[in-house]
Amino acid sequence: MLSAKDVAIVYETLLSSPGMNEVVKVALNLPRKQVLVLSKIIEAGIEAKGDGEKNGWLSMADESVMKEIAGINADLLQKAGLSEMNERIGTLIVKS
Repeated sequence: MLSAKDVAIVYETLLSSPGMNEVVKVALNLPRKQVLVLSKIIEAGIEAKGDGEKNGWLSMADESVMKEIAGINADLLQKAGLSEMNERIGTLIVKS
């Protein structure tokens, strides 16, 4: 098993390899309920990022990557017409 430092080095190497900055087009055809669930999964991952080693690769992503992912999440919700619903659901959830 690799140490967290070794995994970080591998991760950074993968991200810096040729072609990783190329834009790719991903076409998704999802029902709104799957978009909402995917959005919540993304939000949970962004919130959990600070848990360090428990999140492996996710904890190694820098802040700019996390901001881009948050933007993609907002885009998904907007395109599905679920932005307002997601905000209202967020107000119902009590954070501990």
